[in-house]
Amino acid sequence: MFLYGFNYTYILLIVVTLVIGLCTSGYVNSTLRKNAKVPVISGLTGAEVASRMLAYYNISNVAVIQGRPGEDHYDPRRKVIALNPDAYNGRSITATATACHEAGHACQHAMGYVPMRVRTAVVPAVNIASNAWIFILMIGIFMNLAGLIDLAIILYAIAVAFQLITLPVELNASHRAMVYMNAIGINESEQACSFSVLRACALTYVAAALTSVLQLLWLLGQRR
Repeated sequence: MFLYGFNYTYILLIVVTLVIGLCTSGYVNSTLRKNAKVPVISGLTGAEVASRMLAYYNISNVAVIQGRPGEDHYDPRRKVIALNPDAYNGRSITATATACHEAGHACQHAMGYVPMRVRTAVVPAVNIASNAWIFILMIGIFMNLAGLIDLAIILYAIAVAFQLITLPVELNASHRAMVYMNAIGINESEQACSFSVLRACALTYVAAALTSVLQLLWLLGQRR
């Protein structure tokens, strides 16, 4: 039997995930805003820094473009690094750290980093699982069909597994960014500030994975 509804454990789950989300968001936003006001000594924009990092690793087939607000990602299929306007045009620690992180993903792709290859390969299946599981769960509960409920939980578990795979990919991209900064002689103060930005951004992935795992454990706990 699948127990559902607003029981005490579900209320506790909501409170815990809300606290995790609020604390993470507050810390990340504060760190990014603080370092967005700190100019880099080189005076380079995020776009220029990303391009230089790609050139340093002899990657010539990746374009750096200006994306939409809030859009920072590397697309391995199109081989494009998209940076939000502030990161693309900005000359701050936040802008350049963000740019180096995304360039780090391009380096992963170029060098065949296995977790990156796995994540890229499973994206289509994960997109389906992430969008479908909740609808299948609701139908299963409404029609009292244990098979559909189990299928929904399996699909959600796939989405959670994807988030766990994402963690080493993101952490490694930040590591590559820091290695590059050290290699080209960025001073220790800028490196320290850049690390704080990258650590804050990594925390968002850790928090998302943690809340998803808690949700999955709760779902499994409702099965009898």
